[in-house]
Amino acid sequence: MTKTISAKKIISAIVVLSVLLCSMAVYGTVSTNAAAKSVSLYSTNLIFQKYGAGTYEVYVKTDGATNHQNVYVHYHDYGDMPWNDAKATEFATLDDGSVIWKATIVSHELKFAIKYVADGVTYWDNNGSKDYTLADTGCAPIYSKRLGYNYGNGLKINAVLQNYAYEKDVKVRYTTDNWATYNDAPLSYVETKADGTETWTVTLNVDKAQLDGFEYALSYTVDGETYWDNNFGKNYDRYFYIFR
Repeated sequence: MTKTISAKKIISAIVVLSVLLCSMAVYGTVSTNAAAKSVSLYSTNLIFQKYGAGTYEVYVKTDGATNHQNVYVHYHDYGDMPWNDAKATEFATLDDGSVIWKATIVSHELKFAIKYVADGVTYWDNNGSKDYTLADTGCAPIYSKRLGYNYGNGLKINAVLQNYAYEKDVKVRYTTDNWATYNDAPLSYVETKADGTETWTVTLNVDKAQLDGFEYALSYTVDGETYWDNNFGKNYDRYFYIFR
């Protein structure tokens, strides 16, 4: 009889422990989902490169509904160098109220995670434990990917965009005379990346002498809606390119 009661107690304890563990798992999932909805990588780009070190801009999106927010890009340079925090600054507010944060980082081999502090709670986004690199794409509907100007071969522009639907229209609007006039040129599909985003490209016949008056923005029309990437209202200009 004593053994039977002990066995029941053991079984009861196991059941209680299982319930507690399940409750903890559910709570953890809710917290993770809440964090995932609150912060995400928006886009990244290489701004300048010299002697093997690149200057990168990392843009992070938060939902804007939480007070006392701080965003950090936790990044690694190379080799055995320690990880560092680059504090992002509030950069722009999108039409839906979400906030874009920007951090500028100098690194030889950029690898990073996002640290998001809101109302005293710290959340991490490390790209599913893989960390982020320049090859990873964010959640921006479309953004311009930095390339280079090749003398005599025109100016090549790449766009990275979310694949919202099969039928889409991707264009670049550009000027060579500071917007006294402008032209629209269609981009062509190049590839679909592993994460589902697409790369589109166009090469513009722009002479080196025209670059002083050159600016551009990208448009992406899909399902009756047009998304613009105009560098957060500043447009892209000649200084967005590495000359080689």
